Amino acid sequence: MTPTSLSTIRNVYFLGIGGIGMSALARWFLVNGYNVAGYDRTSTPLTSALEAEGMTIHFEEDIEQIPAEFRADPARTLVVYTPAVPKTHAEYIYLTENGFSLQKRSQVLGLLAGRMTTIGVAGTHGKTTTSSMVAHLLRQAGVNCAAFLGGITQNYGTNFLLNEPADDLSTVICVVEADEFDRSFLTLFPQYAIVTSTDADHLDIYGDHSSVLESFAAYVSQIKPAGILFQRQGLALADKTSAEVRTYSLSDGAYHADNLRIEKARFVFDLTHPGGTITDIRMVIPGFHNVENAVAAAAVALEVGVSSDAIREGLNTYRGVKRRFEYVLDTEEIVFIDDYAHHPAEVQAFLSSVKALYPDRELTVIFQPHLFSRTRDFAEGFAESLSLADHLILLDIYPARELPIDGVTSDLILQRVTSQSKQISTKEGLPGVLRKIKPSLLVTVGAGDIDQQLSALKILFNTNG
Repeated sequence: MTPTSLSTIRNVYFLGIGGIGMSALARWFLVNGYNVAGYDRTSTPLTSALEAEGMTIHFEEDIEQIPAEFRADPARTLVVYTPAVPKTHAEYIYLTENGFSLQKRSQVLGLLAGRMTTIGVAGTHGKTTTSSMVAHLLRQAGVNCAAFLGGITQNYGTNFLLNEPADDLSTVICVVEADEFDRSFLTLFPQYAIVTSTDADHLDIYGDHSSVLESFAAYVSQIKPAGILFQRQGLALADKTSAEVRTYSLSDGAYHADNLRIEKARFVFDLTHPGGTITDIRMVIPGFHNVENAVAAAAVALEVGVSSDAIREGLNTYRGVKRRFEYVLDTEEIVFIDDYAHHPAEVQAFLSSVKALYPDRELTVIFQPHLFSRTRDFAEGFAESLSLADHLILLDIYPARELPIDGVTSDLILQRVTSQSKQISTKEGLPGVLRKIKPSLLVTVGAGDIDQQLSALKILFNTNG
């Protein structure tokens, strides 16, 4: 499929439509006048929202449920699929054998983004928050932009922002969360790129850290020659690109935070940049790591013409992303926060920030490890970061796309944790465990399905309160 061939497409079918990135693409095609349908394994609030917007979605592996007009017209039907769909899937086999054009989500995203001026935000952690910050800063400043994000923004209730129509799409800025998983970001050729981190992760895909670094090097080599790379201070990417390179971090680099303090559970700071200082930024979302993300977002926003006052206002009104430092309860009796952190560095950053905000409360952590391979590869790192907890409760590993690995269980982490109060629990056993601990500061952490426990736990503490 070439850029000009998109004009011949009328129908777009998504295999795995309920994924956060897939759903954003589905929304783009729907609002731009295409017929959109899809399959996913289970119904979720996100798939229900897509259906309410006018998409036809089914949840059984059934060729007959692919809309008849799609099946009858392969030449005008584009199929977008996620690598999570197995090659043995009946619909995948049917579509590949019957003349349909199948493209990965990343390929289609690259095609769309390539028509606009792209800001790509990559990193093994921080990319969802940073990309959504950039999108919010641009939208609040009145910049015509589109955004394809990896999480549901609290400000807009969606992972997709649609641009205003433009005769010349190159005048539209497209903010893209550039995902290193499966090397998806290599379909992007951004004008501006942010790289937040290049830690070892997804080793089930890459094998080792050196392969992760090679992939990031390939990504930044694709920045357009007149573009700019904003890299976190200390990353070794400057010699991998022909673009201009600028550094940022929490406390060092061309862009950094000064006078950082906590006032009334808010992180407040001044942003120093090559052109001056933006004073008294008051973040709604907490966290040292989120201040650093804000520095990166502001750096690229300044570059595309957003004013200092608009950046201050934008950061002061940015409310975060679902499951990123999300407050579930905030009362005198209990502060309850949920976060998606699933890498040791993310867990360390999150828990450190929570303890800084609430130094007088004991911290109870419920952590659900994500992937057997990640648990095996980073057991030591997880144990070190989780030892910040006063009370640690570990759930069983969430397998996601993996089969069990012999000898790899949550106990691999538990045995290395130095906290005196630590245990493994089932989801069903959580209420009983928490009644005994009576936490005043509780966090749930992980990228699996731990968020499905939030409503029940919220009711538990509201009832106790």
